[in-house]
Amino acid sequence: MRTVELIQFLCEDHEKIDLIMKEMQKMRINDEIKDTLIFVEHPEIVTIGPKAKKEKIFPPEDYPRRLVDRGGGLTWHGPGQLVVYPVFKWDLKGEDNIKKIITKLEEWVINAFAELGIVGIRDSRMRGVWVNGNKVASIGLSFLKWVSRHGLSINYNTPKGRVELLEGCGLDAGITSSLAANNYLTNRKEIEKALIKKISILDRNLKNN
Repeated sequence: MRTVELIQFLCEDHEKIDLIMKEMQKMRINDEIKDTLIFVEHPEIVTIGPKAKKEKIFPPEDYPRRLVDRGGGLTWHGPGQLVVYPVFKWDLKGEDNIKKIITKLEEWVINAFAELGIVGIRDSRMRGVWVNGNKVASIGLSFLKWVSRHGLSINYNTPKGRVELLEGCGLDAGITSSLAANNYLTNRKEIEKALIKKISILDRNLKNN
């Protein structure tokens, strides 16, 4: 069984939380802390993963940005987005590769969405959770000795057009969007409550993953 501690921040700079995660990752590797979830929002920032840097995909000039070491390309963070960082030691049955771990996180979000009456699915175009043909949840992780940093972001009510202007790696502008833009009105508190309710999914050995 996985015992999970929860830390909730209101709104903190991405760089600050990134530093906290790095320290917590070391502590988790040494079994000084339990698996820990961080819930937070960030002031606007676009994080640029190694894939985006390699392919020279960058946000427009008016977007603040910083380089990060997680998987994936460009990820927008800002108001109206819940960010979830699992500092987990992935050592349960069915967690023996990154694809399976990402699938488990997708399943968690899809089930939490269902609690809120939101139909979320996977899409062959990119990992994450999709609603009405738009990607509303992104996942990008970094591992050290099978302990993760970074995590997933859920766009519930982002500023109109802001995230839609960005091109992801392999995705055109306008594909990434928010729940509100797809006529699903919810808020951070409701999403957090649904994620906590469905957290047992992170203990399961998912079939067909």
